Parts: sequence; C-alpha cells; structure tokens
Amino acid sequence: MASNLETISLPHLPLVPVHVALYRDVQNAASLKGQLLAGQTDFEYAFIDASMVLSRAHATAAVFRAVNDYMHNRLKSHNVHSEIVFSLNPTNNITESFRRFGISDSTRDLLVIKVSVSPEITHESVAAHLDSSVEGTPARFDDQTLSEISDINKIKKAYKLGALPSPTAKENDEVKQRLENSLLSAIALRGS
Repeated sequence: MASNLETISLPHLPLVPVHVALYRDVQNAASLKGQLLAGQTDFEYAFIDASMVLSRAHATAAVFRAVNDYMHNRLKSHNVHSEIVFSLNPTNNITESFRRFGISDSTRDLLVIKVSVSPEITHESVAAHLDSSVEGTPARFDDQTLSEISDINKIKKAYKLGALPSPTAKENDEVKQRLENSLLSAIALRGS
C-alpha cells in the first residue's frame, strides 16, 4: 500500500534520509493520532494534515528546519518529527502548531514524514509499517496532488496572509508562487 513512499535527501543534509508518503481518504486518522499521543515509539512520525500543505517546497522547508534544529540540538518539541509539525507554524506556539497542522480525528488527507535518525529506519521498514498502519489510498507527493488537496483559505488564515489574492485558474502560477514564497519566508524567519 505504501508503494508511493518516497525517500528524499535534503541538499544541505544529504546524510539524513527523509521518508515521505501522502495518503488520500484516510479512514483511521483518530487511531493514528491516538497512537502518536500515547507515545508509541513505532508511531513516531510527523503526521500532517495535507490540506495545510501548499506544495512540496512548503513541506520540505519545514523538514529542513526541523532536521537542522535536531542536528544542532535546538529542538523546541519532543523529537524531530514533532518539530516538523511545529516548523510549519509561523508562530512559536507548539500547541497551536499541532492543532493547525497536525493530524486530527477528521483528517482525510495525510502527509506522513519519517526522518532516518537511526540506521534501523530504512525505506523498507517505514514502507512496511505504513502499509500495516495507515488505512488510506497512497498518492504521489507532488505539487499537482497537493494542489488538489490544499485548502488555500485555511493556509492563508494560518499564516495571516488574507491580503494575498487566492489563485484562480487564469493566474494560478504567479499567485501561487507569491503565496509559496510567503510561506517559505514565514518558516525561515520564525523565531529569528
């Protein structure tokens, strides 16, 4: 089922593989959230409500910030995976980060990220665990799929970007690029 699990390498952190999977029509979000909140180490993932992710660059910017903070012992949350969710939020409020960007009982589209912080975490081990744990339809982790999932109005509200126009079919690329640049700037500048 996790056949669309992708292992990516961040350009500035090539020795830390990152495993990413996107699921549509998730049926067991409440159960996954419960495992995460119970502190089950097998469920130590960044579970992100995919409707709050504009693009691949948006997600990888949060991953880069979290992994960089992890490698320099600057985490503000429990682990690198919760730090990824925290990194998506433009403010320093951890609780708000999980409420806005993390998995909820009603999450239907789920972005799952796992950082290889130990040699036991491999593409195969993550794929096998997600296969047996996530009840949803695997989807490609690309901008096209994310554009079908993203809730632009919720994202603009979370980042306080109401003044920016929402992309329309005619001007989609230019407006979406402005919005994405604003999101990436917010991630980079938070807490600076």
